[in-house]
Amino acid sequence: MPLPILHRTGSGTPLVLLHCLGMNHHLWDSIHALGDRYELLSYDIPGHGETPLPEKPYSIEDLSHQLHDLLIENHVSRAHIMGISLGGLTAQHFAATWPEMTDHLVLADTTARYGDEARAGWPQRAAAARANGAASLLPMILKIWFTPSFAAADGPAVQLVRDTFAACSGEGYALACEALGLADLRELAAKITAPTLVLCGAEETEAFKEAARWLGEHVAGARVEWITSAAHASVLEQPERIMGLLREFLG
Repeated sequence: MPLPILHRTGSGTPLVLLHCLGMNHHLWDSIHALGDRYELLSYDIPGHGETPLPEKPYSIEDLSHQLHDLLIENHVSRAHIMGISLGGLTAQHFAATWPEMTDHLVLADTTARYGDEARAGWPQRAAAARANGAASLLPMILKIWFTPSFAAADGPAVQLVRDTFAACSGEGYALACEALGLADLRELAAKITAPTLVLCGAEETEAFKEAARWLGEHVAGARVEWITSAAHASVLEQPERIMGLLREFLG
């Protein structure tokens, strides 16, 4: 796959930030203040934001290899890696495959493998995005990503999600859905050697809570932190809490 544009802000140890399905690198604007200590590296996955649609379907492994090539192209030999949801799966694969390039690992609101019910639902979500656009999924997305009171307030973070989904390619969204539906990274957990922090919204679905517990048990030395008053988009709902944890964990 062609390499996306890498955005670099701040200074210090590189911290790669991998966004979730339907969003783009602006997801991470909520924690831009970390640029006082880290060089924040972010980009858009295929078919999202400024990155063109790929010519064919891709896998989580492909996204991981793309990240590797992007870092090499930009002369980054080692970095902290953080991913949320889809980005978290990419981060797991990268950390297991290139441990020498992974300083610390942060996995937010993610899983090593979706459960059977969710896996069966990804093709339907992909079909809906292709037929009606990614924005057609917002009523469901907002219920999953935010606590009810936060979504009802319809503040800047919620508006960011609305606007980004409205601009998101239906085909780009669908291809990412299909990659998620096929992903199974459970065997890679034992290969992750980087110090690992698992973040999970305390108001997440039970499936994601179980996934966080699983990662905490199967990644050696991993620490799990529950983000109160947050659902799936914890980095948008509780950015100050997330930044505090990152400063303490990454050093």
